[in-house]
Amino acid sequence: MAEKLAEAEDTHPVETPDDVAAQGAEVVDASASHGAPGRGDTSDTDAIVRAAKAMRDGSPTEGAQAQAKACLIVDDSRVIRKVATKIAKSLGYVPLEAQDGIEALARCRKAMPDLVLTDWNMPEMDGLEFVRQLRAIPTPKPPVIVFCTSKGDATDIHEGIKAGADDYIVKPFDEAALKAKLEQLGRG
Repeated sequence: MAEKLAEAEDTHPVETPDDVAAQGAEVVDASASHGAPGRGDTSDTDAIVRAAKAMRDGSPTEGAQAQAKACLIVDDSRVIRKVATKIAKSLGYVPLEAQDGIEALARCRKAMPDLVLTDWNMPEMDGLEFVRQLRAIPTPKPPVIVFCTSKGDATDIHEGIKAGADDYIVKPFDEAALKAKLEQLGRG
């Protein structure tokens, strides 16, 4: 049974934490059709219990959780979003994109990401207001928020952190700089 769970995880790529919970439901339903595990087969039971708890708690299983780390990239520049997407993928995140704060808030209300990389200067809703409103959303696991912006003055950095960001990186940035920031935050 544990092999079937692992095989199901390998054959169905995980995109969001909600997908993982749904996937767990499919695995548990499939296992139920094969009959109850034998008395001496605790590994099957343990795998089923983990999947059932993940479904009940709305959280993915431990192995799948590492695969399902979501990173929301918020920037009005398509080029910057694509570069940040490539970096996020290389760091093991599933990238999601939004072109402004309004779209980003809608995505966060639907499924809260683990990490948010946001620009400051954007149309509709700027990054500062987006971060303030994001921090006001009740969530059991708030995301790590990193401003990725060209605004590098000390007063800007203080304002961004005061709004609720966890860290700040000045554009242009590369994979090594972002990875170093995430490691400092315990997310690298």
